[in-house]
Amino acid sequence: MKGFLEDANYSIGLLDEGATLADVIDNCIYEHTHTGKKAFYVGDLGKLVRNNIQWQNVMAPIKPFYPVRCNSTPGVLEILGTLGIGFACSSKSEMALVQDLGISPENIIYTNPCKQASQIKYAAKAGINIMTCDNDVELKKISRNHPNAKLLLHIATEDITADEEMNMKFGTTLKNCRHLMECAKELGVQIVGVKFHISSSCKDLQTYIHAISDARCVFDMAEEFGFKMNMLDIGGGFTGSELQLEEVNHVIRPLLDVYFPKESGVNVIAEPGCYYVSSAFTLAVNIIAKKTVECDKLLPSGVEQTRNDDEPVFTYYINDGVYGSFASKLSEKLNTIPEVHKKYKEDEPLFASSLWGPSCDELDQIVENCLLPELSVGDWLIFDNMGSGTLGEQSTFNDYQRPLIYYMMSFSDWDEMQDAGIASDTLMKNFFFVPSCIQLGPEDRFSTAA
Repeated sequence: MKGFLEDANYSIGLLDEGATLADVIDNCIYEHTHTGKKAFYVGDLGKLVRNNIQWQNVMAPIKPFYPVRCNSTPGVLEILGTLGIGFACSSKSEMALVQDLGISPENIIYTNPCKQASQIKYAAKAGINIMTCDNDVELKKISRNHPNAKLLLHIATEDITADEEMNMKFGTTLKNCRHLMECAKELGVQIVGVKFHISSSCKDLQTYIHAISDARCVFDMAEEFGFKMNMLDIGGGFTGSELQLEEVNHVIRPLLDVYFPKESGVNVIAEPGCYYVSSAFTLAVNIIAKKTVECDKLLPSGVEQTRNDDEPVFTYYINDGVYGSFASKLSEKLNTIPEVHKKYKEDEPLFASSLWGPSCDELDQIVENCLLPELSVGDWLIFDNMGSGTLGEQSTFNDYQRPLIYYMMSFSDWDEMQDAGIASDTLMKNFFFVPSCIQLGPEDRFSTAA
């Protein structure tokens, strides 16, 4: 690994023991209030280090391959690269980003289920051979453009409880696997393993049992065709909770020991994305407009009976939305609640409120309803768990400007990296010292709204 991106223009604040991320947020809000009130992120890169330690403690020897699309900001990619994590890329630009880190092609997999021929050729030229496939059209396209490709057959999972339907859109059946192997044999394409994916919204962990059993069937099938299979990819769907990680491990470990024991030579990998980055980033947004409305549909469930007809209902517009940092809101529920930065009294009345982005588009609704104290234009709201989604992507809608990112890490997390032998002099050049006497603004630390 050659180190950090030479053209990456960013730095990482190294927090003194007396300084906290909350202090950093306070200070940034104070500065932005006086310079332009732009939305911004604070990223705790130490969280990535801690999550990796947790992964190694619970899931080893399953090797993580981080899906770059989750968060492709340079601080994240470079910290994960120093931790020795592999990368799952879905496009040429993602593969190029990872290559610039000096990651070897063996630690990169090309996972887009619908690949462009030009990007397959790019992967071939770069020596990125491992990629996924779930149909014969894709198989033929790969055979024409990447003669050294090593394929993971993406099999479908039976997850009828999940809110998402990704498992129904991508993945082939066991019956079709035989057809794909016949085609691969005729085309001279190598098949080296199996991939499946189970959504984080899946509540039935028995789905893993069925998926691993199906994978074993595909491995047995491959022996009939003379394929040497050596990789199993159990996908993503890891939320970041240690409890969920332990629950998944408790279910899959006995099956892996039976179906894919160490002596079988099968390398088991996974694609934890949100697991690493979601909780590491906090987003601060500013209220740019406010309306008082009379609309019962804005009321949260259960409020109708207790609300006084004279009480106002507020609509707030913030300087970030679904065409920016909240893009995932278009396809899934928001997994964070807004927090009010300014101090307010515990007995201060709360009002039914909704939050909208700056585009004035009917789709640009961030929070349909919530209870907040009455706020003013210029007040700040805080959203936790915002590290996965659109970070690293640039939207051109309505002159959207990507929020600034302030990377931070505590001394204790830095020590963990040094103890692990991955904190180089090159890495240290990106750090600056943040003292405990960090300047705070006039507002007190944020509190959580009901």
